[in-house]
Amino acid sequence: MSRSTDWTPGLWTEIFTELLDEDNELDYGDQWTLNFSYSQTDTVTTEERKRGWKICCHYAYGNFRCASCSKTWPSARVVVLFRYRLRGERGTVIMRPFGQACRSCQNNEFELPGFSEDVVREALLKLFRKIRKNCYGDDDDDDGDDGSTSSAKVWTKPHEASLCQACIMGICCQEDE
Repeated sequence: MSRSTDWTPGLWTEIFTELLDEDNELDYGDQWTLNFSYSQTDTVTTEERKRGWKICCHYAYGNFRCASCSKTWPSARVVVLFRYRLRGERGTVIMRPFGQACRSCQNNEFELPGFSEDVVREALLKLFRKIRKNCYGDDDDDDGDDGSTSSAKVWTKPHEASLCQACIMGICCQEDE
């Protein structure tokens, strides 16, 4: 499978649409859209909660390439944050991938990750399970990771929190809603 090191929002949009249209993952008659925000956090204010916003945080396996020195590295702990809500018949998902800094350059520049199609599909399927549970009241027994390719269980090296944008911002995905 691809070891892309390039951040490709189009891949996320394409698989999101495929899962909605072809696989009927959210077959409730509502229209869902996926957008990107590179400044969102894992904090949902009381006012945002009243407007229906919820958070889903996911660890994914990704690959990085430093723009300065071209060094590449994998990470099994790339934080991907989703904010979502359903209002009327319109559902909105806002996604943010968090970057990592290059250990060699130590220039405090965060590179965005690249993901394989399988990893994108896994993350979106987890998100859709959360949406079905929290927006439609589905009692989904498969709420946890199924372990098939769950990257949270296959860490091979210690996570370097000092190089991780999400860690520096204090965002932890251990417990999500």
